[in-house]
Amino acid sequence: MATISAPTSATELSLRSYREESLAHRHDFPQLVLPLSGQLELDVAGRQGVADAATGVFVEPGAAHATSAAGANRALVLDLPSAMVNAELMEQLATRPFVPLSQAAGKLVDFMVLMLEQQQKIALAQLQHWVPLLLDTLAMTAPRPPSRLHLLMARIEAEPGLPWSVAEMAATASISPSRLHEWFQQEAGATPRAWLAEVRMRRACELLRGSALPLSEIAQRCGYADQSALSNAMRKLRDTTPAAYRRALPR
Repeated sequence: MATISAPTSATELSLRSYREESLAHRHDFPQLVLPLSGQLELDVAGRQGVADAATGVFVEPGAAHATSAAGANRALVLDLPSAMVNAELMEQLATRPFVPLSQAAGKLVDFMVLMLEQQQKIALAQLQHWVPLLLDTLAMTAPRPPSRLHLLMARIEAEPGLPWSVAEMAATASISPSRLHEWFQQEAGATPRAWLAEVRMRRACELLRGSALPLSEIAQRCGYADQSALSNAMRKLRDTTPAAYRRALPR
């Protein structure tokens, strides 16, 4: 029986189709299989069932499982880092591996699939912030602090040009600024301001590489007051200037 190694520290998301042949295997990381169309027949550690668009499947680490499909099918599969699923959540999902999808969970899955289909590379990074909320929604629990923080991070990454301040970030997450600092240190290993600065710089670099936009517009889209502010930030974080960065790109 094949054993598959764990993913990296980030969740691996993929869109897959399964064949009629059933191949038993196991892996040392948690996995979610969320069918989008068709039906999948699964045996997870001796528990047999059918998954479809209304029922997902959770596979705990080390559980022998087999998947087969009688017809056309498509599924969103999440290979999760073990650290993302705490002991309580692991026990809850492992006890009942065939998980009914609520309307809220279904909409989250639809959103994640749309993101993957439209912008694969960017989506794989941004969707990391939505996975904790999906897990909480499947478990039918109130969003845990990590989920609330990752929702805030997802919103900021989607709109880095907004005038984000620590106070605004804390208000969006419905917590105090001091608690926000604690959350960021625990989850991101950085202060909110440092994390925001890096998000804006990454977006600026993406636009410098992938567009011919004027530097002034890139600055505006990424939350800098003007082109000079963008240049100062880039010198500090990347030890170069926007113009020099763009000139150094392969042609």
